Order: sequence, then C-alpha cells, then structure tokens
Amino acid sequence: MSEKHQITENAQLPEPTLRRLPWYLAYVSTLRVANVEYVSTTRIAEALSVDPSQIAKDLSFLGIRGKTRIGYLVADLEETLVTFLGFRKRHNAIMAGAGSLGAALIADSGLQRYGLNIVAGIDINPELTGRKISGVEIFRPDAVNDLVRRLDAHIGVIAVPFESAQSVSDLLVAAGVKAIWNFTPSRIRVPEGIVISNTSIYSHLAVMYNRLSALDV
Repeated sequence: MSEKHQITENAQLPEPTLRRLPWYLAYVSTLRVANVEYVSTTRIAEALSVDPSQIAKDLSFLGIRGKTRIGYLVADLEETLVTFLGFRKRHNAIMAGAGSLGAALIADSGLQRYGLNIVAGIDINPELTGRKISGVEIFRPDAVNDLVRRLDAHIGVIAVPFESAQSVSDLLVAAGVKAIWNFTPSRIRVPEGIVISNTSIYSHLAVMYNRLSALDV
C-alpha cells in the first residue's frame, strides 16, 4: 500500500459497502489513538465480525491496498476513509422539526465532527420558533426559502410527525435542498436528482422487539 492513495470522492459505491466504511473508520481511529501503526484485514474482521475478504474488497473500491503480511498503515487508512466519506467537509443542513428528536440531533456534537453542520431549524410550534437550541435558531417554515439560500444549506433533516413528512420534504426540496435525511417512518417520495436517506428508529425497534419475542423475553 502506498503512503498516499488516489481516491475519487464522487465514486458511486454499493450501498452495503458505504454502510460498512464508517465501521472501519471508527475502529481504525481507536487504533490510531492507541498508537497502533499497522492493522490487517484479519484484525479488523475479528473486531467487527465482517469477513476479511469483504473488508479487502470494500477498501479496494477506494484504491487501498495493504502490504503483504503487514496490513494497512493505520493513520493513512483513517485519513483516506475520512476524506472519501466526506467527513472533512462542512455540509450545511436545515433541521425540520425541533421537538425532542430534532433538538437532540441539533445538540449532537458528534454529527458536527462528521461534517454535518445544522445551521437552522424550522418548526410550526410557536413556542419553539424564535428560540435557540445549542446555538441554532428555530424559524417558522415559511422562512425556509431564505434560510436555504442565505445559509447555503443543501441538506434537509426531517424529524416531524410521520403524517407531515412528505409535505415537509416537498417544502425543503422546493427551497433548494439537494438531499433529505428522513428520520420518520414515512416513505418519502422525492424528484429525480434528490438524494434521500431513511433512518427510521421505529423500524430498528420493530426488528429488535421481534427478535426479543423469539427469545421469550
């Protein structure tokens, strides 16, 4: 493996690979903090319960090659993953819904470390509009056009009641956002050319509860 990698940040990777890359990043980051210099696919596989050949294949999409019998240079691998995943860039976002979940996302400093910069929020609740949550001001929904343009926001994060999800998505897209991160259980429809990522905590709860029921818990 060379000390520097030539990677294409706009490369379109298979979604399962993209979902695994942050796992690798989190693990190699702990190794770097522990002053570990090299790591093998076998060691990553044991830590993350992923097949070593799958890890090698995933990393090969980024042009990363390990040294025979030595593995990957940890600091180099970490930097390559961070750069490829876009975590070094600042991605401005509008938070739609400033209730308990929306407020928690706004306050989550971890999202900021990974490049998501929530610059404003919108909510229909008059008790929330005009307030600041962790320094982020909450506005009425009719301010969204100005917010997207003035704050150069390209991402809309949706944490509203599921029955409002589609209309809020339509509002954000019409205002000019290019990507929607949907935290509701609603399946949102977006125009072609708009990126959408669904993260329904309720779906994950349903899976967990179903598996627990099989254990008679």
